[in-house]
Amino acid sequence: MTRLLLYNVSRLDVLNLNETSDLDPQFSEGAKSVIMLLISLLVMVTVFGNILVMVAFIVDKNLRTQSNFFLLNLAICDFCIGAFVAPLYVLYLLTGKWMLGKHICKLWLITDYSMSTASAFNIVLISYDRFLCVTKALLYRSVQKRHGQTALKMASIWVASFLLYSPAILFWESIFGKKEMVESECMPAFSDSWYFFLGTSIFDFLIPLISISYFNLSIYRNISKRSKKKRQQSAPPSSAVGENHGKPPYIIATTLVLSTDHMKNFILLRKKVKKSLSQRFQTKDTSQTDNVSNTYNKHVLQLSRDKKVAKSLTILVCIFAMCWAPITFLISVRTACRGYCIPSYWYDITVWILYTNSAINPILYPLCHKRFRKAFSIILHLKKRNS
Repeated sequence: MTRLLLYNVSRLDVLNLNETSDLDPQFSEGAKSVIMLLISLLVMVTVFGNILVMVAFIVDKNLRTQSNFFLLNLAICDFCIGAFVAPLYVLYLLTGKWMLGKHICKLWLITDYSMSTASAFNIVLISYDRFLCVTKALLYRSVQKRHGQTALKMASIWVASFLLYSPAILFWESIFGKKEMVESECMPAFSDSWYFFLGTSIFDFLIPLISISYFNLSIYRNISKRSKKKRQQSAPPSSAVGENHGKPPYIIATTLVLSTDHMKNFILLRKKVKKSLSQRFQTKDTSQTDNVSNTYNKHVLQLSRDKKVAKSLTILVCIFAMCWAPITFLISVRTACRGYCIPSYWYDITVWILYTNSAINPILYPLCHKRFRKAFSIILHLKKRNS
């Protein structure tokens, strides 16, 4: 999000400089080349990765499930950041001026703040969806076919993210009075209001971070309990025959004396009976063992899948915190000390760290799904064949 001055000077100094001369670029030609190379690579990865996710929904109809629609919603937000917000910020950053007029400035600020916030809200929604999938499987299956609820959840993300910042961007000056600002600047009128940033940071960073952390912790606890319960109730079935069923039938001793021929016939008959009973018990044991084995394997497979979900959520929490915490912290400090306590280039760095989250999301979410990887391979194969 663009929440910074590009120069570490006061607003009055900027106005005085603007009256006498244009602002000099703050980067050398060599630094500009390096910055352009790195940022261009980031923008390309962001745009290409999120386009791939959106095209996958067109190619593979099997992807059109509730959880995957949430991934599509996230991809749209991140695509807007990579295709519109980030390129304009590069131009603003390297020239030190806003040269596209006031109306484009407002549109850029609204898109920047709204899309970044919507991206964070979508991550919360995806985490909640996975939380239901693991901890409340029956409820999750019942809501899978309710497409109206899915559309409502997706729409609520856009509405909430728009309402958090856009009214302030559009109407702050009308309500609280116009601020003195040069034409070469493009920043929201509430940029010096620490209380506004404090309040909005609770909604676009603190609450999402607590939410996805809670969902991740709940999934881990659920998996741990289930694993412990399964270990106590059952162990992996062995191929050995059971203690009672595998034993041959007992031979009852008698005092009856048989002749030699009768004895031979009796011995042969006893062997046949013994063999028949052994086969019968062995078949029964094998069937029971297979059933237990299949049940056990299903539980093991489900727990393995749930563990993968929990691990991916852990990575999600860490990356979300690393991308959002720096800019949230610096903005809070900046508004408290009026922009004098931290050099301006640190804000530029934290802004691009935040934008990096939009490039990582297509890798962190869809590429970790087998169905998405299959759809991506189909898309790339069709592209190679057409070319």
